[in-house]
Amino acid sequence: MGSLILCHDIHATHPYEITRIHCRIFTIEELCYYLCNNLYLIDYTIMNEQLCTWLDEELGMTELAGSLRDVLRLKGSVEKFVLTILKASKIYREPEMIRIQNVLEHLKNQKDIERQKYKGDNLLESGEVEEAILVYQAILNQEKDESVDEKFYGKIYAGLGAAYGRLFLYQESARMYDRAYQICGDKELLKPYLYASYKYMSMEEYHILITKHDDYMEVNAQMRREIDEIRKNLQVDTSPVLLEKWKRQHRRSHG
Repeated sequence: MGSLILCHDIHATHPYEITRIHCRIFTIEELCYYLCNNLYLIDYTIMNEQLCTWLDEELGMTELAGSLRDVLRLKGSVEKFVLTILKASKIYREPEMIRIQNVLEHLKNQKDIERQKYKGDNLLESGEVEEAILVYQAILNQEKDESVDEKFYGKIYAGLGAAYGRLFLYQESARMYDRAYQICGDKELLKPYLYASYKYMSMEEYHILITKHDDYMEVNAQMRREIDEIRKNLQVDTSPVLLEKWKRQHRRSHG
């Protein structure tokens, strides 16, 4: 059973508005919730004197407001500003604070579009597949960012390929991996592409596909050798530990 977290009982008479998303906040819990759910998109728009005044006058958090004003005066980072708020709220335990700090450190100096991709990657890694797909699709649907190279978008398609694969939408997965390969030219993308193609195509269609390119033939042969090796090992050792190891390898390889 998890331990309880004591919430603050002060509710602002006048809300603070997050102008970026037109969201009105009345409590320190709501502010922290916003910050933690938007770590990937937080920028200097949240770091201002108005927020300090609101915390001081509406929530009576004078000490926190003073600490934040010190960060502003010393031209501290937005990461320090956010962590100061979260630590003062005492809502999050140490392991969660460490995770938040690590995310903020990784995002430091990244472009907005890179932050969005990092959010999608983390959602995918944590099993929130549908949410990851929405993030990746949003990146592809917005105006192209010329500050990142073309391969950045190839990696977005690869992320979508992995996400669709986890949902067993193999035709969509194959299509995304193919786009990723056409952009990046990375042969490592051929294995998940061919695997997804094999899962939804007929044997005749798959045979026609792999005979189109020598690279496809080579990767297909490699995949067959790996399968043969797994079958061979299955005859030798079918221990739960080994089976779990193979499952992890399979998930990493094919999304």
